[in-house]
Amino acid sequence: MIRVEHDGGVTTITLNRPERLNACPPAMADEIFAAVRDIDDTRAILLTGEGRAFCSGADLAASSGASITGGRRSFTVLQQSYNPLIQALNELSVPVVSAVTGAAAGIGCSIALSADFVVAGKSGYFLQAFVNIGLVPDGGSSWILPRLVGLPQAMRMMMLGERIHAEEAERIGLIYKCVEDDAVMDEARALAEKLANGPTVALGQMKRTVRRGLQSDLNTTLQMEAMGQQVAGDSSDAAEGIMAFLQKRKPEFKGS
Repeated sequence: MIRVEHDGGVTTITLNRPERLNACPPAMADEIFAAVRDIDDTRAILLTGEGRAFCSGADLAASSGASITGGRRSFTVLQQSYNPLIQALNELSVPVVSAVTGAAAGIGCSIALSADFVVAGKSGYFLQAFVNIGLVPDGGSSWILPRLVGLPQAMRMMMLGERIHAEEAERIGLIYKCVEDDAVMDEARALAEKLANGPTVALGQMKRTVRRGLQSDLNTTLQMEAMGQQVAGDSSDAAEGIMAFLQKRKPEFKGS
């Protein structure tokens, strides 16, 4: 259901059900989870979808054996498949970039927005479709949306079920950048490569501190920054960065 490719320090994970607009049944979520946990020498992850969409959401039209409908079944697959994936994307020690064209809806919206950077084409849109079928937001969207765009826009997305097109998504701070559709992958890949060539120990500590800081007070965040600085300061990349600065040259970070 997914395709995984390694190129240098970048691992590209492609949701590969284009005939279903990359609808994500629990088995696909489990595959993505396994792929992001098996990072080895990966220094950045690029998430994208094959064909006309990033991900149209959970597969409501799946066969009865794979169906996620029904309250108890929904609870079970969220706890067993979707929630672990969202947690893993947020807790990864390497940067994540998502490249979106077409729909990023339902759980697909949550997966896309769990990246550290979202690059979307002008055809891209972000949709909390749950209200339209009598359900509540999941996949962490109730947590991440108010933090990205504030309460009024989050409520608009969740309670009114309106599409947020890529250009508006950039304007309101939901995503990093909107570009032409034919430039999405080039832009996202260049960004992933830039991050992969950076001081990934420090980048991982930044990610950890910022995301945990969203639910912490200032004093706790100050302590996390100090601990992160200790880890980064002991890295080979920090030594290289300081030496390069003193020698007035570009640093060559190795991710260690």
